[in-house]
Amino acid sequence: MTDALNAPGGLSRRRLLTAAGALGAVGIAAALSGCAADDPLAQQARAGDNKNYVAGDGSVTEYAKDTRKPPVDFTGVLYDGTKLGSKDLVGHVTVLNFWFAACAPCRVEAPELEALHTEFKPQGIVFYGVNLRDEQGTAEAFEQSFKLTYPSFNDKDGQVLLAMSGMVPPGAVPTTLVLDKQGRVASRVLGQLERGTLKTLITSAAAE
Repeated sequence: MTDALNAPGGLSRRRLLTAAGALGAVGIAAALSGCAADDPLAQQARAGDNKNYVAGDGSVTEYAKDTRKPPVDFTGVLYDGTKLGSKDLVGHVTVLNFWFAACAPCRVEAPELEALHTEFKPQGIVFYGVNLRDEQGTAEAFEQSFKLTYPSFNDKDGQVLLAMSGMVPPGAVPTTLVLDKQGRVASRVLGQLERGTLKTLITSAAAE
């Protein structure tokens, strides 16, 4: 599938973020030590030196309504065993955040995602994580450490990621998508997100 960034008319807004997304190359045990404030991996991501990481491009893209691709089609299983598909999300603006526990930028942005989830939940906007590599115990330890109250898909088999081919590069974690009420990708943050930016993207999709 061709990346929408390259499709004619597919880009209505693009800008660089100062904090880039990245892939982790450190151990799970170290990743799960400490809280958000003194987390060494989170500190590493904030430092911006990309030590032991492959940096993403940090772009933010919003797609005009008339240039969006058809609704995404996927089915996955949450860590609590619930089977959920894209058709279940129709009618809701949905935020999908692709992450894994040893990803330093994922740790920095986790509190931001939880804060936005709490803010937008009364409006019917739903948040789901998509964990790409962790065992259940590791993912749950991450969620408890950062007090996340929204669920995550166990996507070790890559089924949700595959359905987002062209929108979520396999090497760019974290990546966050905002789906409109029809299930189409309305916007994308490729790399570590900034709360104000994601809030604007969510608000824009919800207003449609």
